[in-house]
Amino acid sequence: MRKDTKNKSRSDTLINEKSKPRKVVIKVHPDQRVVATAPVDASDEIIHDAMMKRARWIWQSLQEFAKQQDHVLPKRYISGETQFYLGRRYVLKVITDAKTNDKINSTVKLSRGKLHVELSQNDSELDAEKRAILVKSLIDKWYKDKFTSVSRERLEALIHKASWVKNNPSLKLIVMKKQWGSCSNKGNLILNPHLVKAPKECIDYVILHELCHIAEHNHSEHFWRLLTQVMPHWKEVKARLDGMAELYLNE
Repeated sequence: MRKDTKNKSRSDTLINEKSKPRKVVIKVHPDQRVVATAPVDASDEIIHDAMMKRARWIWQSLQEFAKQQDHVLPKRYISGETQFYLGRRYVLKVITDAKTNDKINSTVKLSRGKLHVELSQNDSELDAEKRAILVKSLIDKWYKDKFTSVSRERLEALIHKASWVKNNPSLKLIVMKKQWGSCSNKGNLILNPHLVKAPKECIDYVILHELCHIAEHNHSEHFWRLLTQVMPHWKEVKARLDGMAELYLNE
């Protein structure tokens, strides 16, 4: 499992050697995109020189992120694994000790930086394979229940931005392997419950993206203009979500 620092974009800054300092900020993202941010009046030569001077560092960062992609293993749903909720990492703790003997039902809750799954007496007696299946199902239900309230809360907070939407759209949660959300021809929104693992800003991006599809059902130029209107920095937020997608969707 990856450490926290391994999933963050790596950045370096090169200051142009002129009387007026100019900064070219180079970032390597977990999805292996390399992005250079420079002043508006910086020449192509300045940007090219900055990239070339950091070429070795960029290559090393790309190689490191590539290795990390190879080490995202399927979860076993045992204590010590990492779970995500609203962009934060939590350590999974499966409790099967004697203190659970009087529990009637197994429960899931966040407490002190950990996601606790407390099994009932009957459930704690299951073999390892069946226990893992049970723990997964309990966590999946917990995620879906949490996202039911979070998604509706965020939709209500964002709907005013989509002036073209006259009535609040219906909202369904469906687990999807490769999509965060979709919008039907009737304007109904479908969101992936795994999205609750991402920061609220990423959730907002997906909701706004789908709200824009109510006005424009394809990814036309008009669609992207609408999205930029309601979330000017959507590209940065999308990159952040894409960079963590493999971990958020890992099961």
